[in-house]
Amino acid sequence: MKMQIMIRRKVVFFLLCASVLAPIVFYTDRLSIGSNSILNTGGFGDQVTNLGTGLEITKLNVVRQELTNPVQEPIGVVLADKSSNFSQDSVQKEDKAAEFNEGGGDKAAEFNERGLLLTQPVELEHKNRVLSEVPHKKDGLKEVLIEQVTQNAASKDTLSLEESKEEHQPAVAVVQANKVPLPDLRVLQMKDQLIRARVYLGLSATRTNPHYIKELRLRIRDVQRALGEATKDSDLPRNANDKLKAMEETLARGKQIQEDCAGTVKKLRAMLHSAEELLRVHKKQTLFLTQLAAKTLPKGLHCLPLRLSSEYYNLEPAKREFGNKEKLEDPTLYHYALFSDNVLATAVVVNSTVTNAKHPGEHVFHIVTDRLNYPAMRMWFLANPPRHATIQVQNIDDLTWLNSSYSPVLKQLSSQSMIDYYFRAHKSASNPDSNLKYRNPKYLSILNHLRFYLPQIFPKLNKVVFLDDDIVVQKDLTGLWRIDMKGKVIGVVETCGESFHRFDRYLNFSNPIIAKNFDPRACGWAFGMNLFDLDEWRRQNITEIYHSWQNLNEDRLLWKLGTLPPGLITFYNQTVRIDRLWHVLGLGYNPHVNARDIDRAAVIHYNGNMKPWLEIGLPRYRGYWSKYVDYDQIFLHECNINP
Repeated sequence: MKMQIMIRRKVVFFLLCASVLAPIVFYTDRLSIGSNSILNTGGFGDQVTNLGTGLEITKLNVVRQELTNPVQEPIGVVLADKSSNFSQDSVQKEDKAAEFNEGGGDKAAEFNERGLLLTQPVELEHKNRVLSEVPHKKDGLKEVLIEQVTQNAASKDTLSLEESKEEHQPAVAVVQANKVPLPDLRVLQMKDQLIRARVYLGLSATRTNPHYIKELRLRIRDVQRALGEATKDSDLPRNANDKLKAMEETLARGKQIQEDCAGTVKKLRAMLHSAEELLRVHKKQTLFLTQLAAKTLPKGLHCLPLRLSSEYYNLEPAKREFGNKEKLEDPTLYHYALFSDNVLATAVVVNSTVTNAKHPGEHVFHIVTDRLNYPAMRMWFLANPPRHATIQVQNIDDLTWLNSSYSPVLKQLSSQSMIDYYFRAHKSASNPDSNLKYRNPKYLSILNHLRFYLPQIFPKLNKVVFLDDDIVVQKDLTGLWRIDMKGKVIGVVETCGESFHRFDRYLNFSNPIIAKNFDPRACGWAFGMNLFDLDEWRRQNITEIYHSWQNLNEDRLLWKLGTLPPGLITFYNQTVRIDRLWHVLGLGYNPHVNARDIDRAAVIHYNGNMKPWLEIGLPRYRGYWSKYVDYDQIFLHECNINP
């Protein structure tokens, strides 16, 4: 009985073991098969589902986990068309992966047997994104990528995650290769480095660091050698990157040793202020020296009248006279008036006029000079007579009618107050050169004002051309006598093309007398070459108008100096405008006079301080003047006057 009971217990225990352990063993075997298959495919990225058995989700340590970081998108441009087929395949694969997640190992095995690429949704999305970023115009590239992925899916049953990544790399490389790169970036960087390095070489902070300066110069040479004549990166040598990197490190250290910006700005402002102050001082010195040079007689020009005067007084009285005296008062000839104490300058005016005249024998020159230079002036033209032209040289002291009782300006010029005004007045410690421009002997010389007495000097002439001694004649001037004067007294070339050549530049319009009678914006003009209708002058009694204005300006409240301001007043509304090419000005102060205008001009005028016979004369204009000087003349040789 007991034996039967023991046998029954063994049978029950065996059946119990079979019924309990057999399913567990069987199912565990199936689970291992499915797990091994899944692990081999690599289709999942981070985790697998519990397959309906109640098992917890576990990490797969065989593959690298990537879901913790977002998938990095490759650089590229988006495409839209021709991608629908591949997108649909991807959706189908995602659906089948979802079915596998909901089913069991059998479903997974069936999935693999169909030869489909088993991939996580994240990886599929990544591939879709890569392809979607291929540019629209790169359709051929996109089709190649689609075909490549399809072939990979058909030829492999399972792919590990690492192999899947290797598939993406060629595609990403191709997409990135189509991105537009910066052209010749290294060449541009190296050129920029050279510019920055040269700036550092000039900064005070780096100049005090000789070790750094030495290193920086070495880097500059290295970069220059590496750069050479290269215009693109492919021309650079292999070690260009090393040179570029070394230079960048050196520049970075140079930046660190620079002073702060605020301190540098303060220093620069101080330097600028100092430079401006120095410039102001130099300008003042330049003005003083220029004025001094303009008023100082060069040694050669001082020697010349002395040598000529000595020779003149050695002549016999009969040889001191000029011929053709009968032409001096002939109104049918072309008469010129020159008032000067400069022998050489006067000689150039006469020589240039006669040289360019069509009929030199019809030209008559009336020269008036002071007592000191009278014998020298006569001796020059006796020794160098102009061909066929007539010369008259007068001493201003022989004009006995010109005295202080007749001429207000002569009375003023000889007064002590006028001498003090020009040479001593307005001088202070704060501004010692305030009246520097007034300190010119010409302002106290009646020769400078003699132009206002032309009808009295030439009582039998009806027209005369006035010439300054700082002009050069380049054309025949006989056409001036054919100009219609339209009832006016003086023919002039207007100079109001420049803003400062207006009446308000020369006259004191704060004075009610000036403001009442003249337009401050009236156009100015220049003495130097002027045609005078002496008959009209006498008829309108212009000389008395001049005298009245000179009397009003006895205390110098209407204008301060010179002959142009009283000329503008005296001949106001009495001027006729002539073509500007008759008289081109500015060669004594303006270095930018148009060369074409100079060549076309009938008369060029060296108005200003830079006279052509002075060393301060503008070199570019000196040739127009010196061509009419006979440097082979014996008196010039003796006084060492050379070109």
